[in-house]
Amino acid sequence: MSRICGVTLRGIEAVKVEIEVEITGGLFAISIVGLPDVAVREARERIRAALRHVGNKLRGRISLNLAPADLPKEGALLDLPMAVALAERQQLIPPQKEAVFLGELALDGRLRRVRGAVPAALMARQAGLPLYVPAENAAEVALVPGLTAYAASNLPAVLDHLAGKSRLEAVAAQNEEETSFEVDTDLADIKGQMAAKRALEIAAAGHHNVLLIGAPGSGKTMLAKALQGILPPLSQEELLEVLLVRSTLGRVFSGGRRRPFRAVHHTASAVAVCGGGRDLRPGEISLAHRGVLFLDEFTEFRRDLLEALRQPLEDGQIAVSRATGTAHYPARVLLVCACNPCPCGYLGDPLVACRCSATERERYGKRLSGPIMDRIDLHVEVPRLTPEELVGISPTAGEKSVAVRTRVEGARTVQQERWRPWGLTCNAEVPEKILRKTVVPGDEVRTFLASMARRNRLTGRGMSRVLRVARTIADLAGASEVDVGHVAEALAYRGRGGDPWTDERL
Repeated sequence: MSRICGVTLRGIEAVKVEIEVEITGGLFAISIVGLPDVAVREARERIRAALRHVGNKLRGRISLNLAPADLPKEGALLDLPMAVALAERQQLIPPQKEAVFLGELALDGRLRRVRGAVPAALMARQAGLPLYVPAENAAEVALVPGLTAYAASNLPAVLDHLAGKSRLEAVAAQNEEETSFEVDTDLADIKGQMAAKRALEIAAAGHHNVLLIGAPGSGKTMLAKALQGILPPLSQEELLEVLLVRSTLGRVFSGGRRRPFRAVHHTASAVAVCGGGRDLRPGEISLAHRGVLFLDEFTEFRRDLLEALRQPLEDGQIAVSRATGTAHYPARVLLVCACNPCPCGYLGDPLVACRCSATERERYGKRLSGPIMDRIDLHVEVPRLTPEELVGISPTAGEKSVAVRTRVEGARTVQQERWRPWGLTCNAEVPEKILRKTVVPGDEVRTFLASMARRNRLTGRGMSRVLRVARTIADLAGASEVDVGHVAEALAYRGRGGDPWTDERL
């Protein structure tokens, strides 16, 4: 069995690939078998030039087998392991212990950065194998604890290390400690909108989905961007989950523990948002994992895309199946949607009269299905401020994001302790079965909730979401039990039947 291994990506999972080499006499030729794609087949020219650069000219008929043979291999990740396997076969280096190699070769032997370093690091750690990566991938690999990894800038450095002529420094493990970060949009910069700011605080504390409804210019986009600044920093485990997705797509690690924020245009396709394609790559919902996914102009998105979000919003992961296979991506996002109250955008506006007919408003509201609206916990109105209000509000009147984040972190800590036995972190993740056993309201709360659920036509899922939001409100208030006030505030964010367009005043 070959001891030189590489990796290929299957979704966000790294799969070990064994490199087998056979060299026979005859005219020079290199063939690569084992379902390689075009990038892997073209590696033969890169490998040939790189080995020539270190003084080794390949001769004879060379066959490289990538096992397992029935697994498709893609990308330039296998350049380095194939070059090392050839060097070992030609006795440039002694027989090696099993190790994992990752890297793209330049014609002069330099190692270029590749995608998939974090999945490869997790696979190598699980298998108990050392990992060799390009120097540009060292920063992200260093964040994987318990891994033995070496980084090199070129092929000669790797071969000299394996031959015992010199030593590569092991990649020092790092723990990203930075928990403070600069806020791009501070809540204090947004004038007024106290009700909307309160809703954002609840959403951040319990990881609840939010729908912002308001006229153009009311500040919906600013509020959505400010949400990132009040979310707590990523934990070490969450940071690895985020890095796993980013590394799979080849995104450069920027450092810090700030949660992701992804804004998606309404013309995006379902594949771009949910993931898939020929290579089964993650989409925007996975890039926003453990962070914020912002859908502006919510009603303008394609119906099939919005319906595709139903399962990942409920389960926190998404399974994409294609003819080439199935991949599972993490998709635990805080969804923030923004839209206008009507086609013209000015329904209920104090300055501009609405020009839409009742039929147009009804057709506009039907663009969003009931199941999608039922999965959004907080429906928030964002009224446009009058010129007098804008001029009259002091620029220092609002509370800063840092102060709000402190309260959010306190509420998250309480939730983590409560849900730790089930492996959960916040109220929005709690399954129905566990919620009913742990959040048991008193008789007064049950009577009130039953009457309001009948009046607001809440579904079973809607009632559970009201209880989750009420539990978050109680956590922010430091209360151990959910009372009528907490439930009443949670119900205020549901509208009638969970649909803001069915409210009587609209």
